[in-house]
Amino acid sequence: MIDILSNNYNTNTPVYGQQQGVLGKDDFMKLMIQQLKHQDPLSPMESQEFAAQLAQFTSLEQLSNLNSNVRESIDANYLLSQSINNTMMSTLIGKDVKFQSNVMENKGDNTVSLGYNLPANATNVKVNIYDANGKIVRTIENAGNTQGDHKLSWDFTDNEGNKLANGKYTFEVEVTNGGETSVSNNVFQYGSITGVRFTENGTKILINNIEYLLSDILEILNPTQITNNGGSEDDATN
Repeated sequence: MIDILSNNYNTNTPVYGQQQGVLGKDDFMKLMIQQLKHQDPLSPMESQEFAAQLAQFTSLEQLSNLNSNVRESIDANYLLSQSINNTMMSTLIGKDVKFQSNVMENKGDNTVSLGYNLPANATNVKVNIYDANGKIVRTIENAGNTQGDHKLSWDFTDNEGNKLANGKYTFEVEVTNGGETSVSNNVFQYGSITGVRFTENGTKILINNIEYLLSDILEILNPTQITNNGGSEDDATN
């Protein structure tokens, strides 16, 4: 039998499937046909060898079809899971939540509910609120200092009671124990989910009409929990 890679075979002919770097079932069939066309008539391919190659081709075709079916099944399962996930997300609308963020947005007529957690009783707690330029616009002195969660509301007024401009603000909680003062990183807010937005970058949750990540949600609350979350409530709107 003449070797298909010998001089009797056109070596300038590109190998099928070479562009992808992987031979498929069509490539193997074409190679088999070329091998049959160029075999030595005086020494044809043994029937057993031909049968073995046909069996290999059949196995390759079955594996290729199986791979295609698996891919289609994975795609279908992904679409199904996305549909179920989107449906479940829509059921969150109207729920009260506790979410991780120290960024607030003033839209002119809204009030925010801020929160923080103390792992132990503190000597003193102070809440500082900053504008977008990093300037302190409101300081809440003598906030709740007992162990546990604390919640306070703020209506976007400064220390003199003047309404602040629309825009984004941040808050931090200074905790004093003895003579040492540190900034707590266990801060959060409370709000209601007003919508769900599906984007190319994933699902976004609208809390009080402001967009947050789903991973920002720390807890879904009962209606009574947002007004009395097991700790003290310090009203800072006055």
